[in-house]
Amino acid sequence: MTHDARSVLLHAALDAAERGWHVFPLRPGTKRPALHGEGSCPGTGPCTHGHLKWEQQATTDPDRIRAAWSRAPYNVGIATGPSGLVVVDLDVPKDKSSSDAPGGAETFRALCERAGHAVPATYRTRTPSGGTHLYFTAPAGARLTNTAGTIGELVDTRAWGGHVVAAGSTTPAGRYEALCGPETASLPGWLQSILQPAPKPSQSPSVAAAGRSRRYADVALNNEVRNVTSAPSGARNTALLRAARALGRFVAWGDLPRHVVEEALQEAGEAAGLPAAECRSTLRSALNWSINHNQTRRQAA
Repeated sequence: MTHDARSVLLHAALDAAERGWHVFPLRPGTKRPALHGEGSCPGTGPCTHGHLKWEQQATTDPDRIRAAWSRAPYNVGIATGPSGLVVVDLDVPKDKSSSDAPGGAETFRALCERAGHAVPATYRTRTPSGGTHLYFTAPAGARLTNTAGTIGELVDTRAWGGHVVAAGSTTPAGRYEALCGPETASLPGWLQSILQPAPKPSQSPSVAAAGRSRRYADVALNNEVRNVTSAPSGARNTALLRAARALGRFVAWGDLPRHVVEEALQEAGEAAGLPAAECRSTLRSALNWSINHNQTRRQAA
């Protein structure tokens, strides 16, 4: 990558930081975080007092940004939660040969009309696949998380626990481009009511039992991620499907947040060589199936 291209990416990172958005480096030409994982954490620098994940390391500090982007032509990730953002991801149909299949943009427009509003005018970017990211300011005091298919088909959201690729970044499929001015609208109330997590029913399992269950779920998550990343060619989608169905029960039981499972398996699937859109589609359907079929906790877990 040329020096000019690297300058463009640095400018994109600084521009996002000026808006108050917390950024972190993504691997050059990809959507994956470039920061080290917990297993390879050196325990120095920002991680002196414990490993910090990409969401915790994301920053608006211009000096830290310049230092990071001086090392490599990193793409720019925006940590939506710390940035106070909710980004609506309007994807395009996987099968582009079918002109009848509605995309995320059409689905979202219909939902807006049903709510009695036009599609909000806000900052937006176009993704290389032809999709759109709509940026909204998160409501004060609300801690929204990622969703997949909650709003509608091909309509996902990124908030706490999620990130989006900033305008100016480039992948082999193309470039992320800003489509309008810098103003970011507040998240519409009708949309917040869909995204706001429902209160969990009161339960009183013993602290020890809950702790064992969560540890078991964490081990299962790590094992399934390893199964997906090591799957041979031709069996990767099947491995992803099995992993999502296996982990969906822990989501249904409250041991693992859905966005944590989605993010880990999405990254594992892409690392194994599966297209991002294929991963999202497989994860959405497999997790929905597993959650619906595992509403009652089994005693064996």
